[in-house]
Amino acid sequence: MSKRRNFLKSVAALGTTTLLHQTGWSATPTSLRPLRIKPKKLKKGDTIGLVAPGYSVDPEKFYLAVETLEKMGFKTHHTHRVLEHDGYFSNTDEERAKDIMEMFTNPKVDAILCVRGGYGCTRILNLLDYDLIKENPKPLIGFSDVTALINTIFKETGLVGFHGPVGTTLDDEYSQLYFKRILMEGPETMLMKNVILKDPEDFFDSEYHRYTITPGTGEGELVGGNLSLVTAMMGTPYEIDFTDKLVVLEDVEEAPYRIDRMLTQFSESETLPQAKGIILGVFKGCDRLKMTDNFTLKEVITDRLAPLGIPAVYGMSFGHVPHNITIPIGVNAHFNATKKQFRLMEPAVS
Repeated sequence: MSKRRNFLKSVAALGTTTLLHQTGWSATPTSLRPLRIKPKKLKKGDTIGLVAPGYSVDPEKFYLAVETLEKMGFKTHHTHRVLEHDGYFSNTDEERAKDIMEMFTNPKVDAILCVRGGYGCTRILNLLDYDLIKENPKPLIGFSDVTALINTIFKETGLVGFHGPVGTTLDDEYSQLYFKRILMEGPETMLMKNVILKDPEDFFDSEYHRYTITPGTGEGELVGGNLSLVTAMMGTPYEIDFTDKLVVLEDVEEAPYRIDRMLTQFSESETLPQAKGIILGVFKGCDRLKMTDNFTLKEVITDRLAPLGIPAVYGMSFGHVPHNITIPIGVNAHFNATKKQFRLMEPAVS
């Protein structure tokens, strides 16, 4: 405890200016939950802080990400920590957490983009100062392991986060379009349109096929992200409450039996039966050819999710794929599983 206490004191001593306090707590029938905070809309010329909260990042790929952001009209900022190494991590747990906190409390940084994913985010959740984050709200963007950060920060502070491209995957026209529309324009409503697959290899790839698992419609706040991280958080203080939510899920390089295991745990969680919808992205590298001694990805997904009777769809344009929608975690949306589409019902930024 003293280690964590000293760490938080060191962050608080950074001397940065506290921004306007925008949140409080309101009682619900079952618990206390933070009032929702929407970060400020981004504009050209704003500074994006770059962090690596999990695995280490290759310097060449890092500077290509910087170049991409500069071409989009942003300035960038990073500390020495982002390009260091500690085993397979970009840095120690304490230093990775400190990097995130410095980005939140630095008044010159307007948004925080994770340069890459990779395991490590769950190790630093107990090292973050959620009060300071709540007092200095700004967009945090990333996917994969970053699922743990954006969902926990939303749960603890009410701050809307963004399941979207990381720095090393932002060099895609479709991904940039949604990044800009969600974070810079902030439309009142927005239909999330799937990418048109132009590569014949993708078009015929079963992992890109789009299909309705259970028809129907639902409305609720968007939560979730990477399936492996969502299941890893179950049974911890950071477990996601799916009650009345639209749950988004994706994964990568997991065999069908592993997807089966995770979806079994996921489907038997206490709150998932109360969800309003399940929106699956592309599970890249997760399918296998049909054999007598195995199941395909579609068979596993249908077997595990259809009995829940919750509107569900597979194949939306997000995940470990080049074309990645930016999904605001904590924003209300309308989902139509029959039409395989969902629409944001409010701006994600203020």
